[in-house]
Amino acid sequence: MTESIFTTIKALTEINSPSGHAEKAIAYVKDEVEHLGYTTTLTNKGALLITVKGENDEAQKCITAHVDTLGAMVKEIKEDGRLALDLIGGFSYNAIEGEYCEIETSAGQTYTGTICLHETSVHVYRNNDDISRNIEHMEVRLDEKVMSKEDTEGLGISVGDFISFDPRTQITSSGFIKSRHLDDKASVAMIIEFLKVIKNENLILPHTIQFYISNNEEIGYGANASISPKIVDFIAFDMGALGDGQASDEYTVSICAKDASGPYHKVLREQLVHLCQLNKIPYKVDIYPYYSSDASAALKAGADIRHGLFGAGIESSHALERTHIDSIKATQALLQAYCLAPIQ
Repeated sequence: MTESIFTTIKALTEINSPSGHAEKAIAYVKDEVEHLGYTTTLTNKGALLITVKGENDEAQKCITAHVDTLGAMVKEIKEDGRLALDLIGGFSYNAIEGEYCEIETSAGQTYTGTICLHETSVHVYRNNDDISRNIEHMEVRLDEKVMSKEDTEGLGISVGDFISFDPRTQITSSGFIKSRHLDDKASVAMIIEFLKVIKNENLILPHTIQFYISNNEEIGYGANASISPKIVDFIAFDMGALGDGQASDEYTVSICAKDASGPYHKVLREQLVHLCQLNKIPYKVDIYPYYSSDASAALKAGADIRHGLFGAGIESSHALERTHIDSIKATQALLQAYCLAPIQ
């Protein structure tokens, strides 16, 4: 199981899919689940719906995870041929300083580069550590012989082209996986693995479940449409945020009680906790102060649902992320227990 889930996570993280340009990652998931025999539907927004029939088709569940990631877009081609960038998603420039990246043109050409502070060299710029890492000072240094704006334009690069970050995925002998974009490709990989379990073990779900793979979560409106009126429970299957003052860690499943959008549904949260206790799944209940999810986006869009959130504990979210196989296992166990439990 360990090798299989890590292989799937690694395959997903290595597919460029910043919000607004997640088609390749959606196609990967679509191919994987259709190969297992599931029927899929693409929404107009480009999200993927996988509906698994259960004994009760009138009261349904939805579990959403997202394949879109943080990224950037070309804002300007500078006079020296380098690129100014504008961020996609909520993160800071210092989280990507020194990162290798890829720029994909509208014609489908891909170029590599490095995200740098303009005043990087300490041999030229004294006290460059005092310079703000922001849109004025951060840029992409292309791995091409360009000396001018015209040189870069000649490559086919233009304003609005997408910039993706090198995921740098590594799996350690101690059971960690560290990579960009574990948020939320780790959850998507766990859904794929659970769909395999359903088929291999001929599991019968008590309720029909719509697995909703969204593609715009990082910009706030992923799974907020195409929601069946039959859906009662709506789970955002996303990461647990770690840091000072947080209860969650890299070795348990994190259950969210509240985030920046407000409290999650009390009865549903209590059911998730009860399932952990009943099945001896290590868990932590937590509050994420600067966080929102596709479940809260669905509520804002007017969905009449009970919303919940749980997922693996992810260290250094929206930067160079990491989690441990123990957290993955606990999260997979709660996913299966919840899917096989009746709506309360």
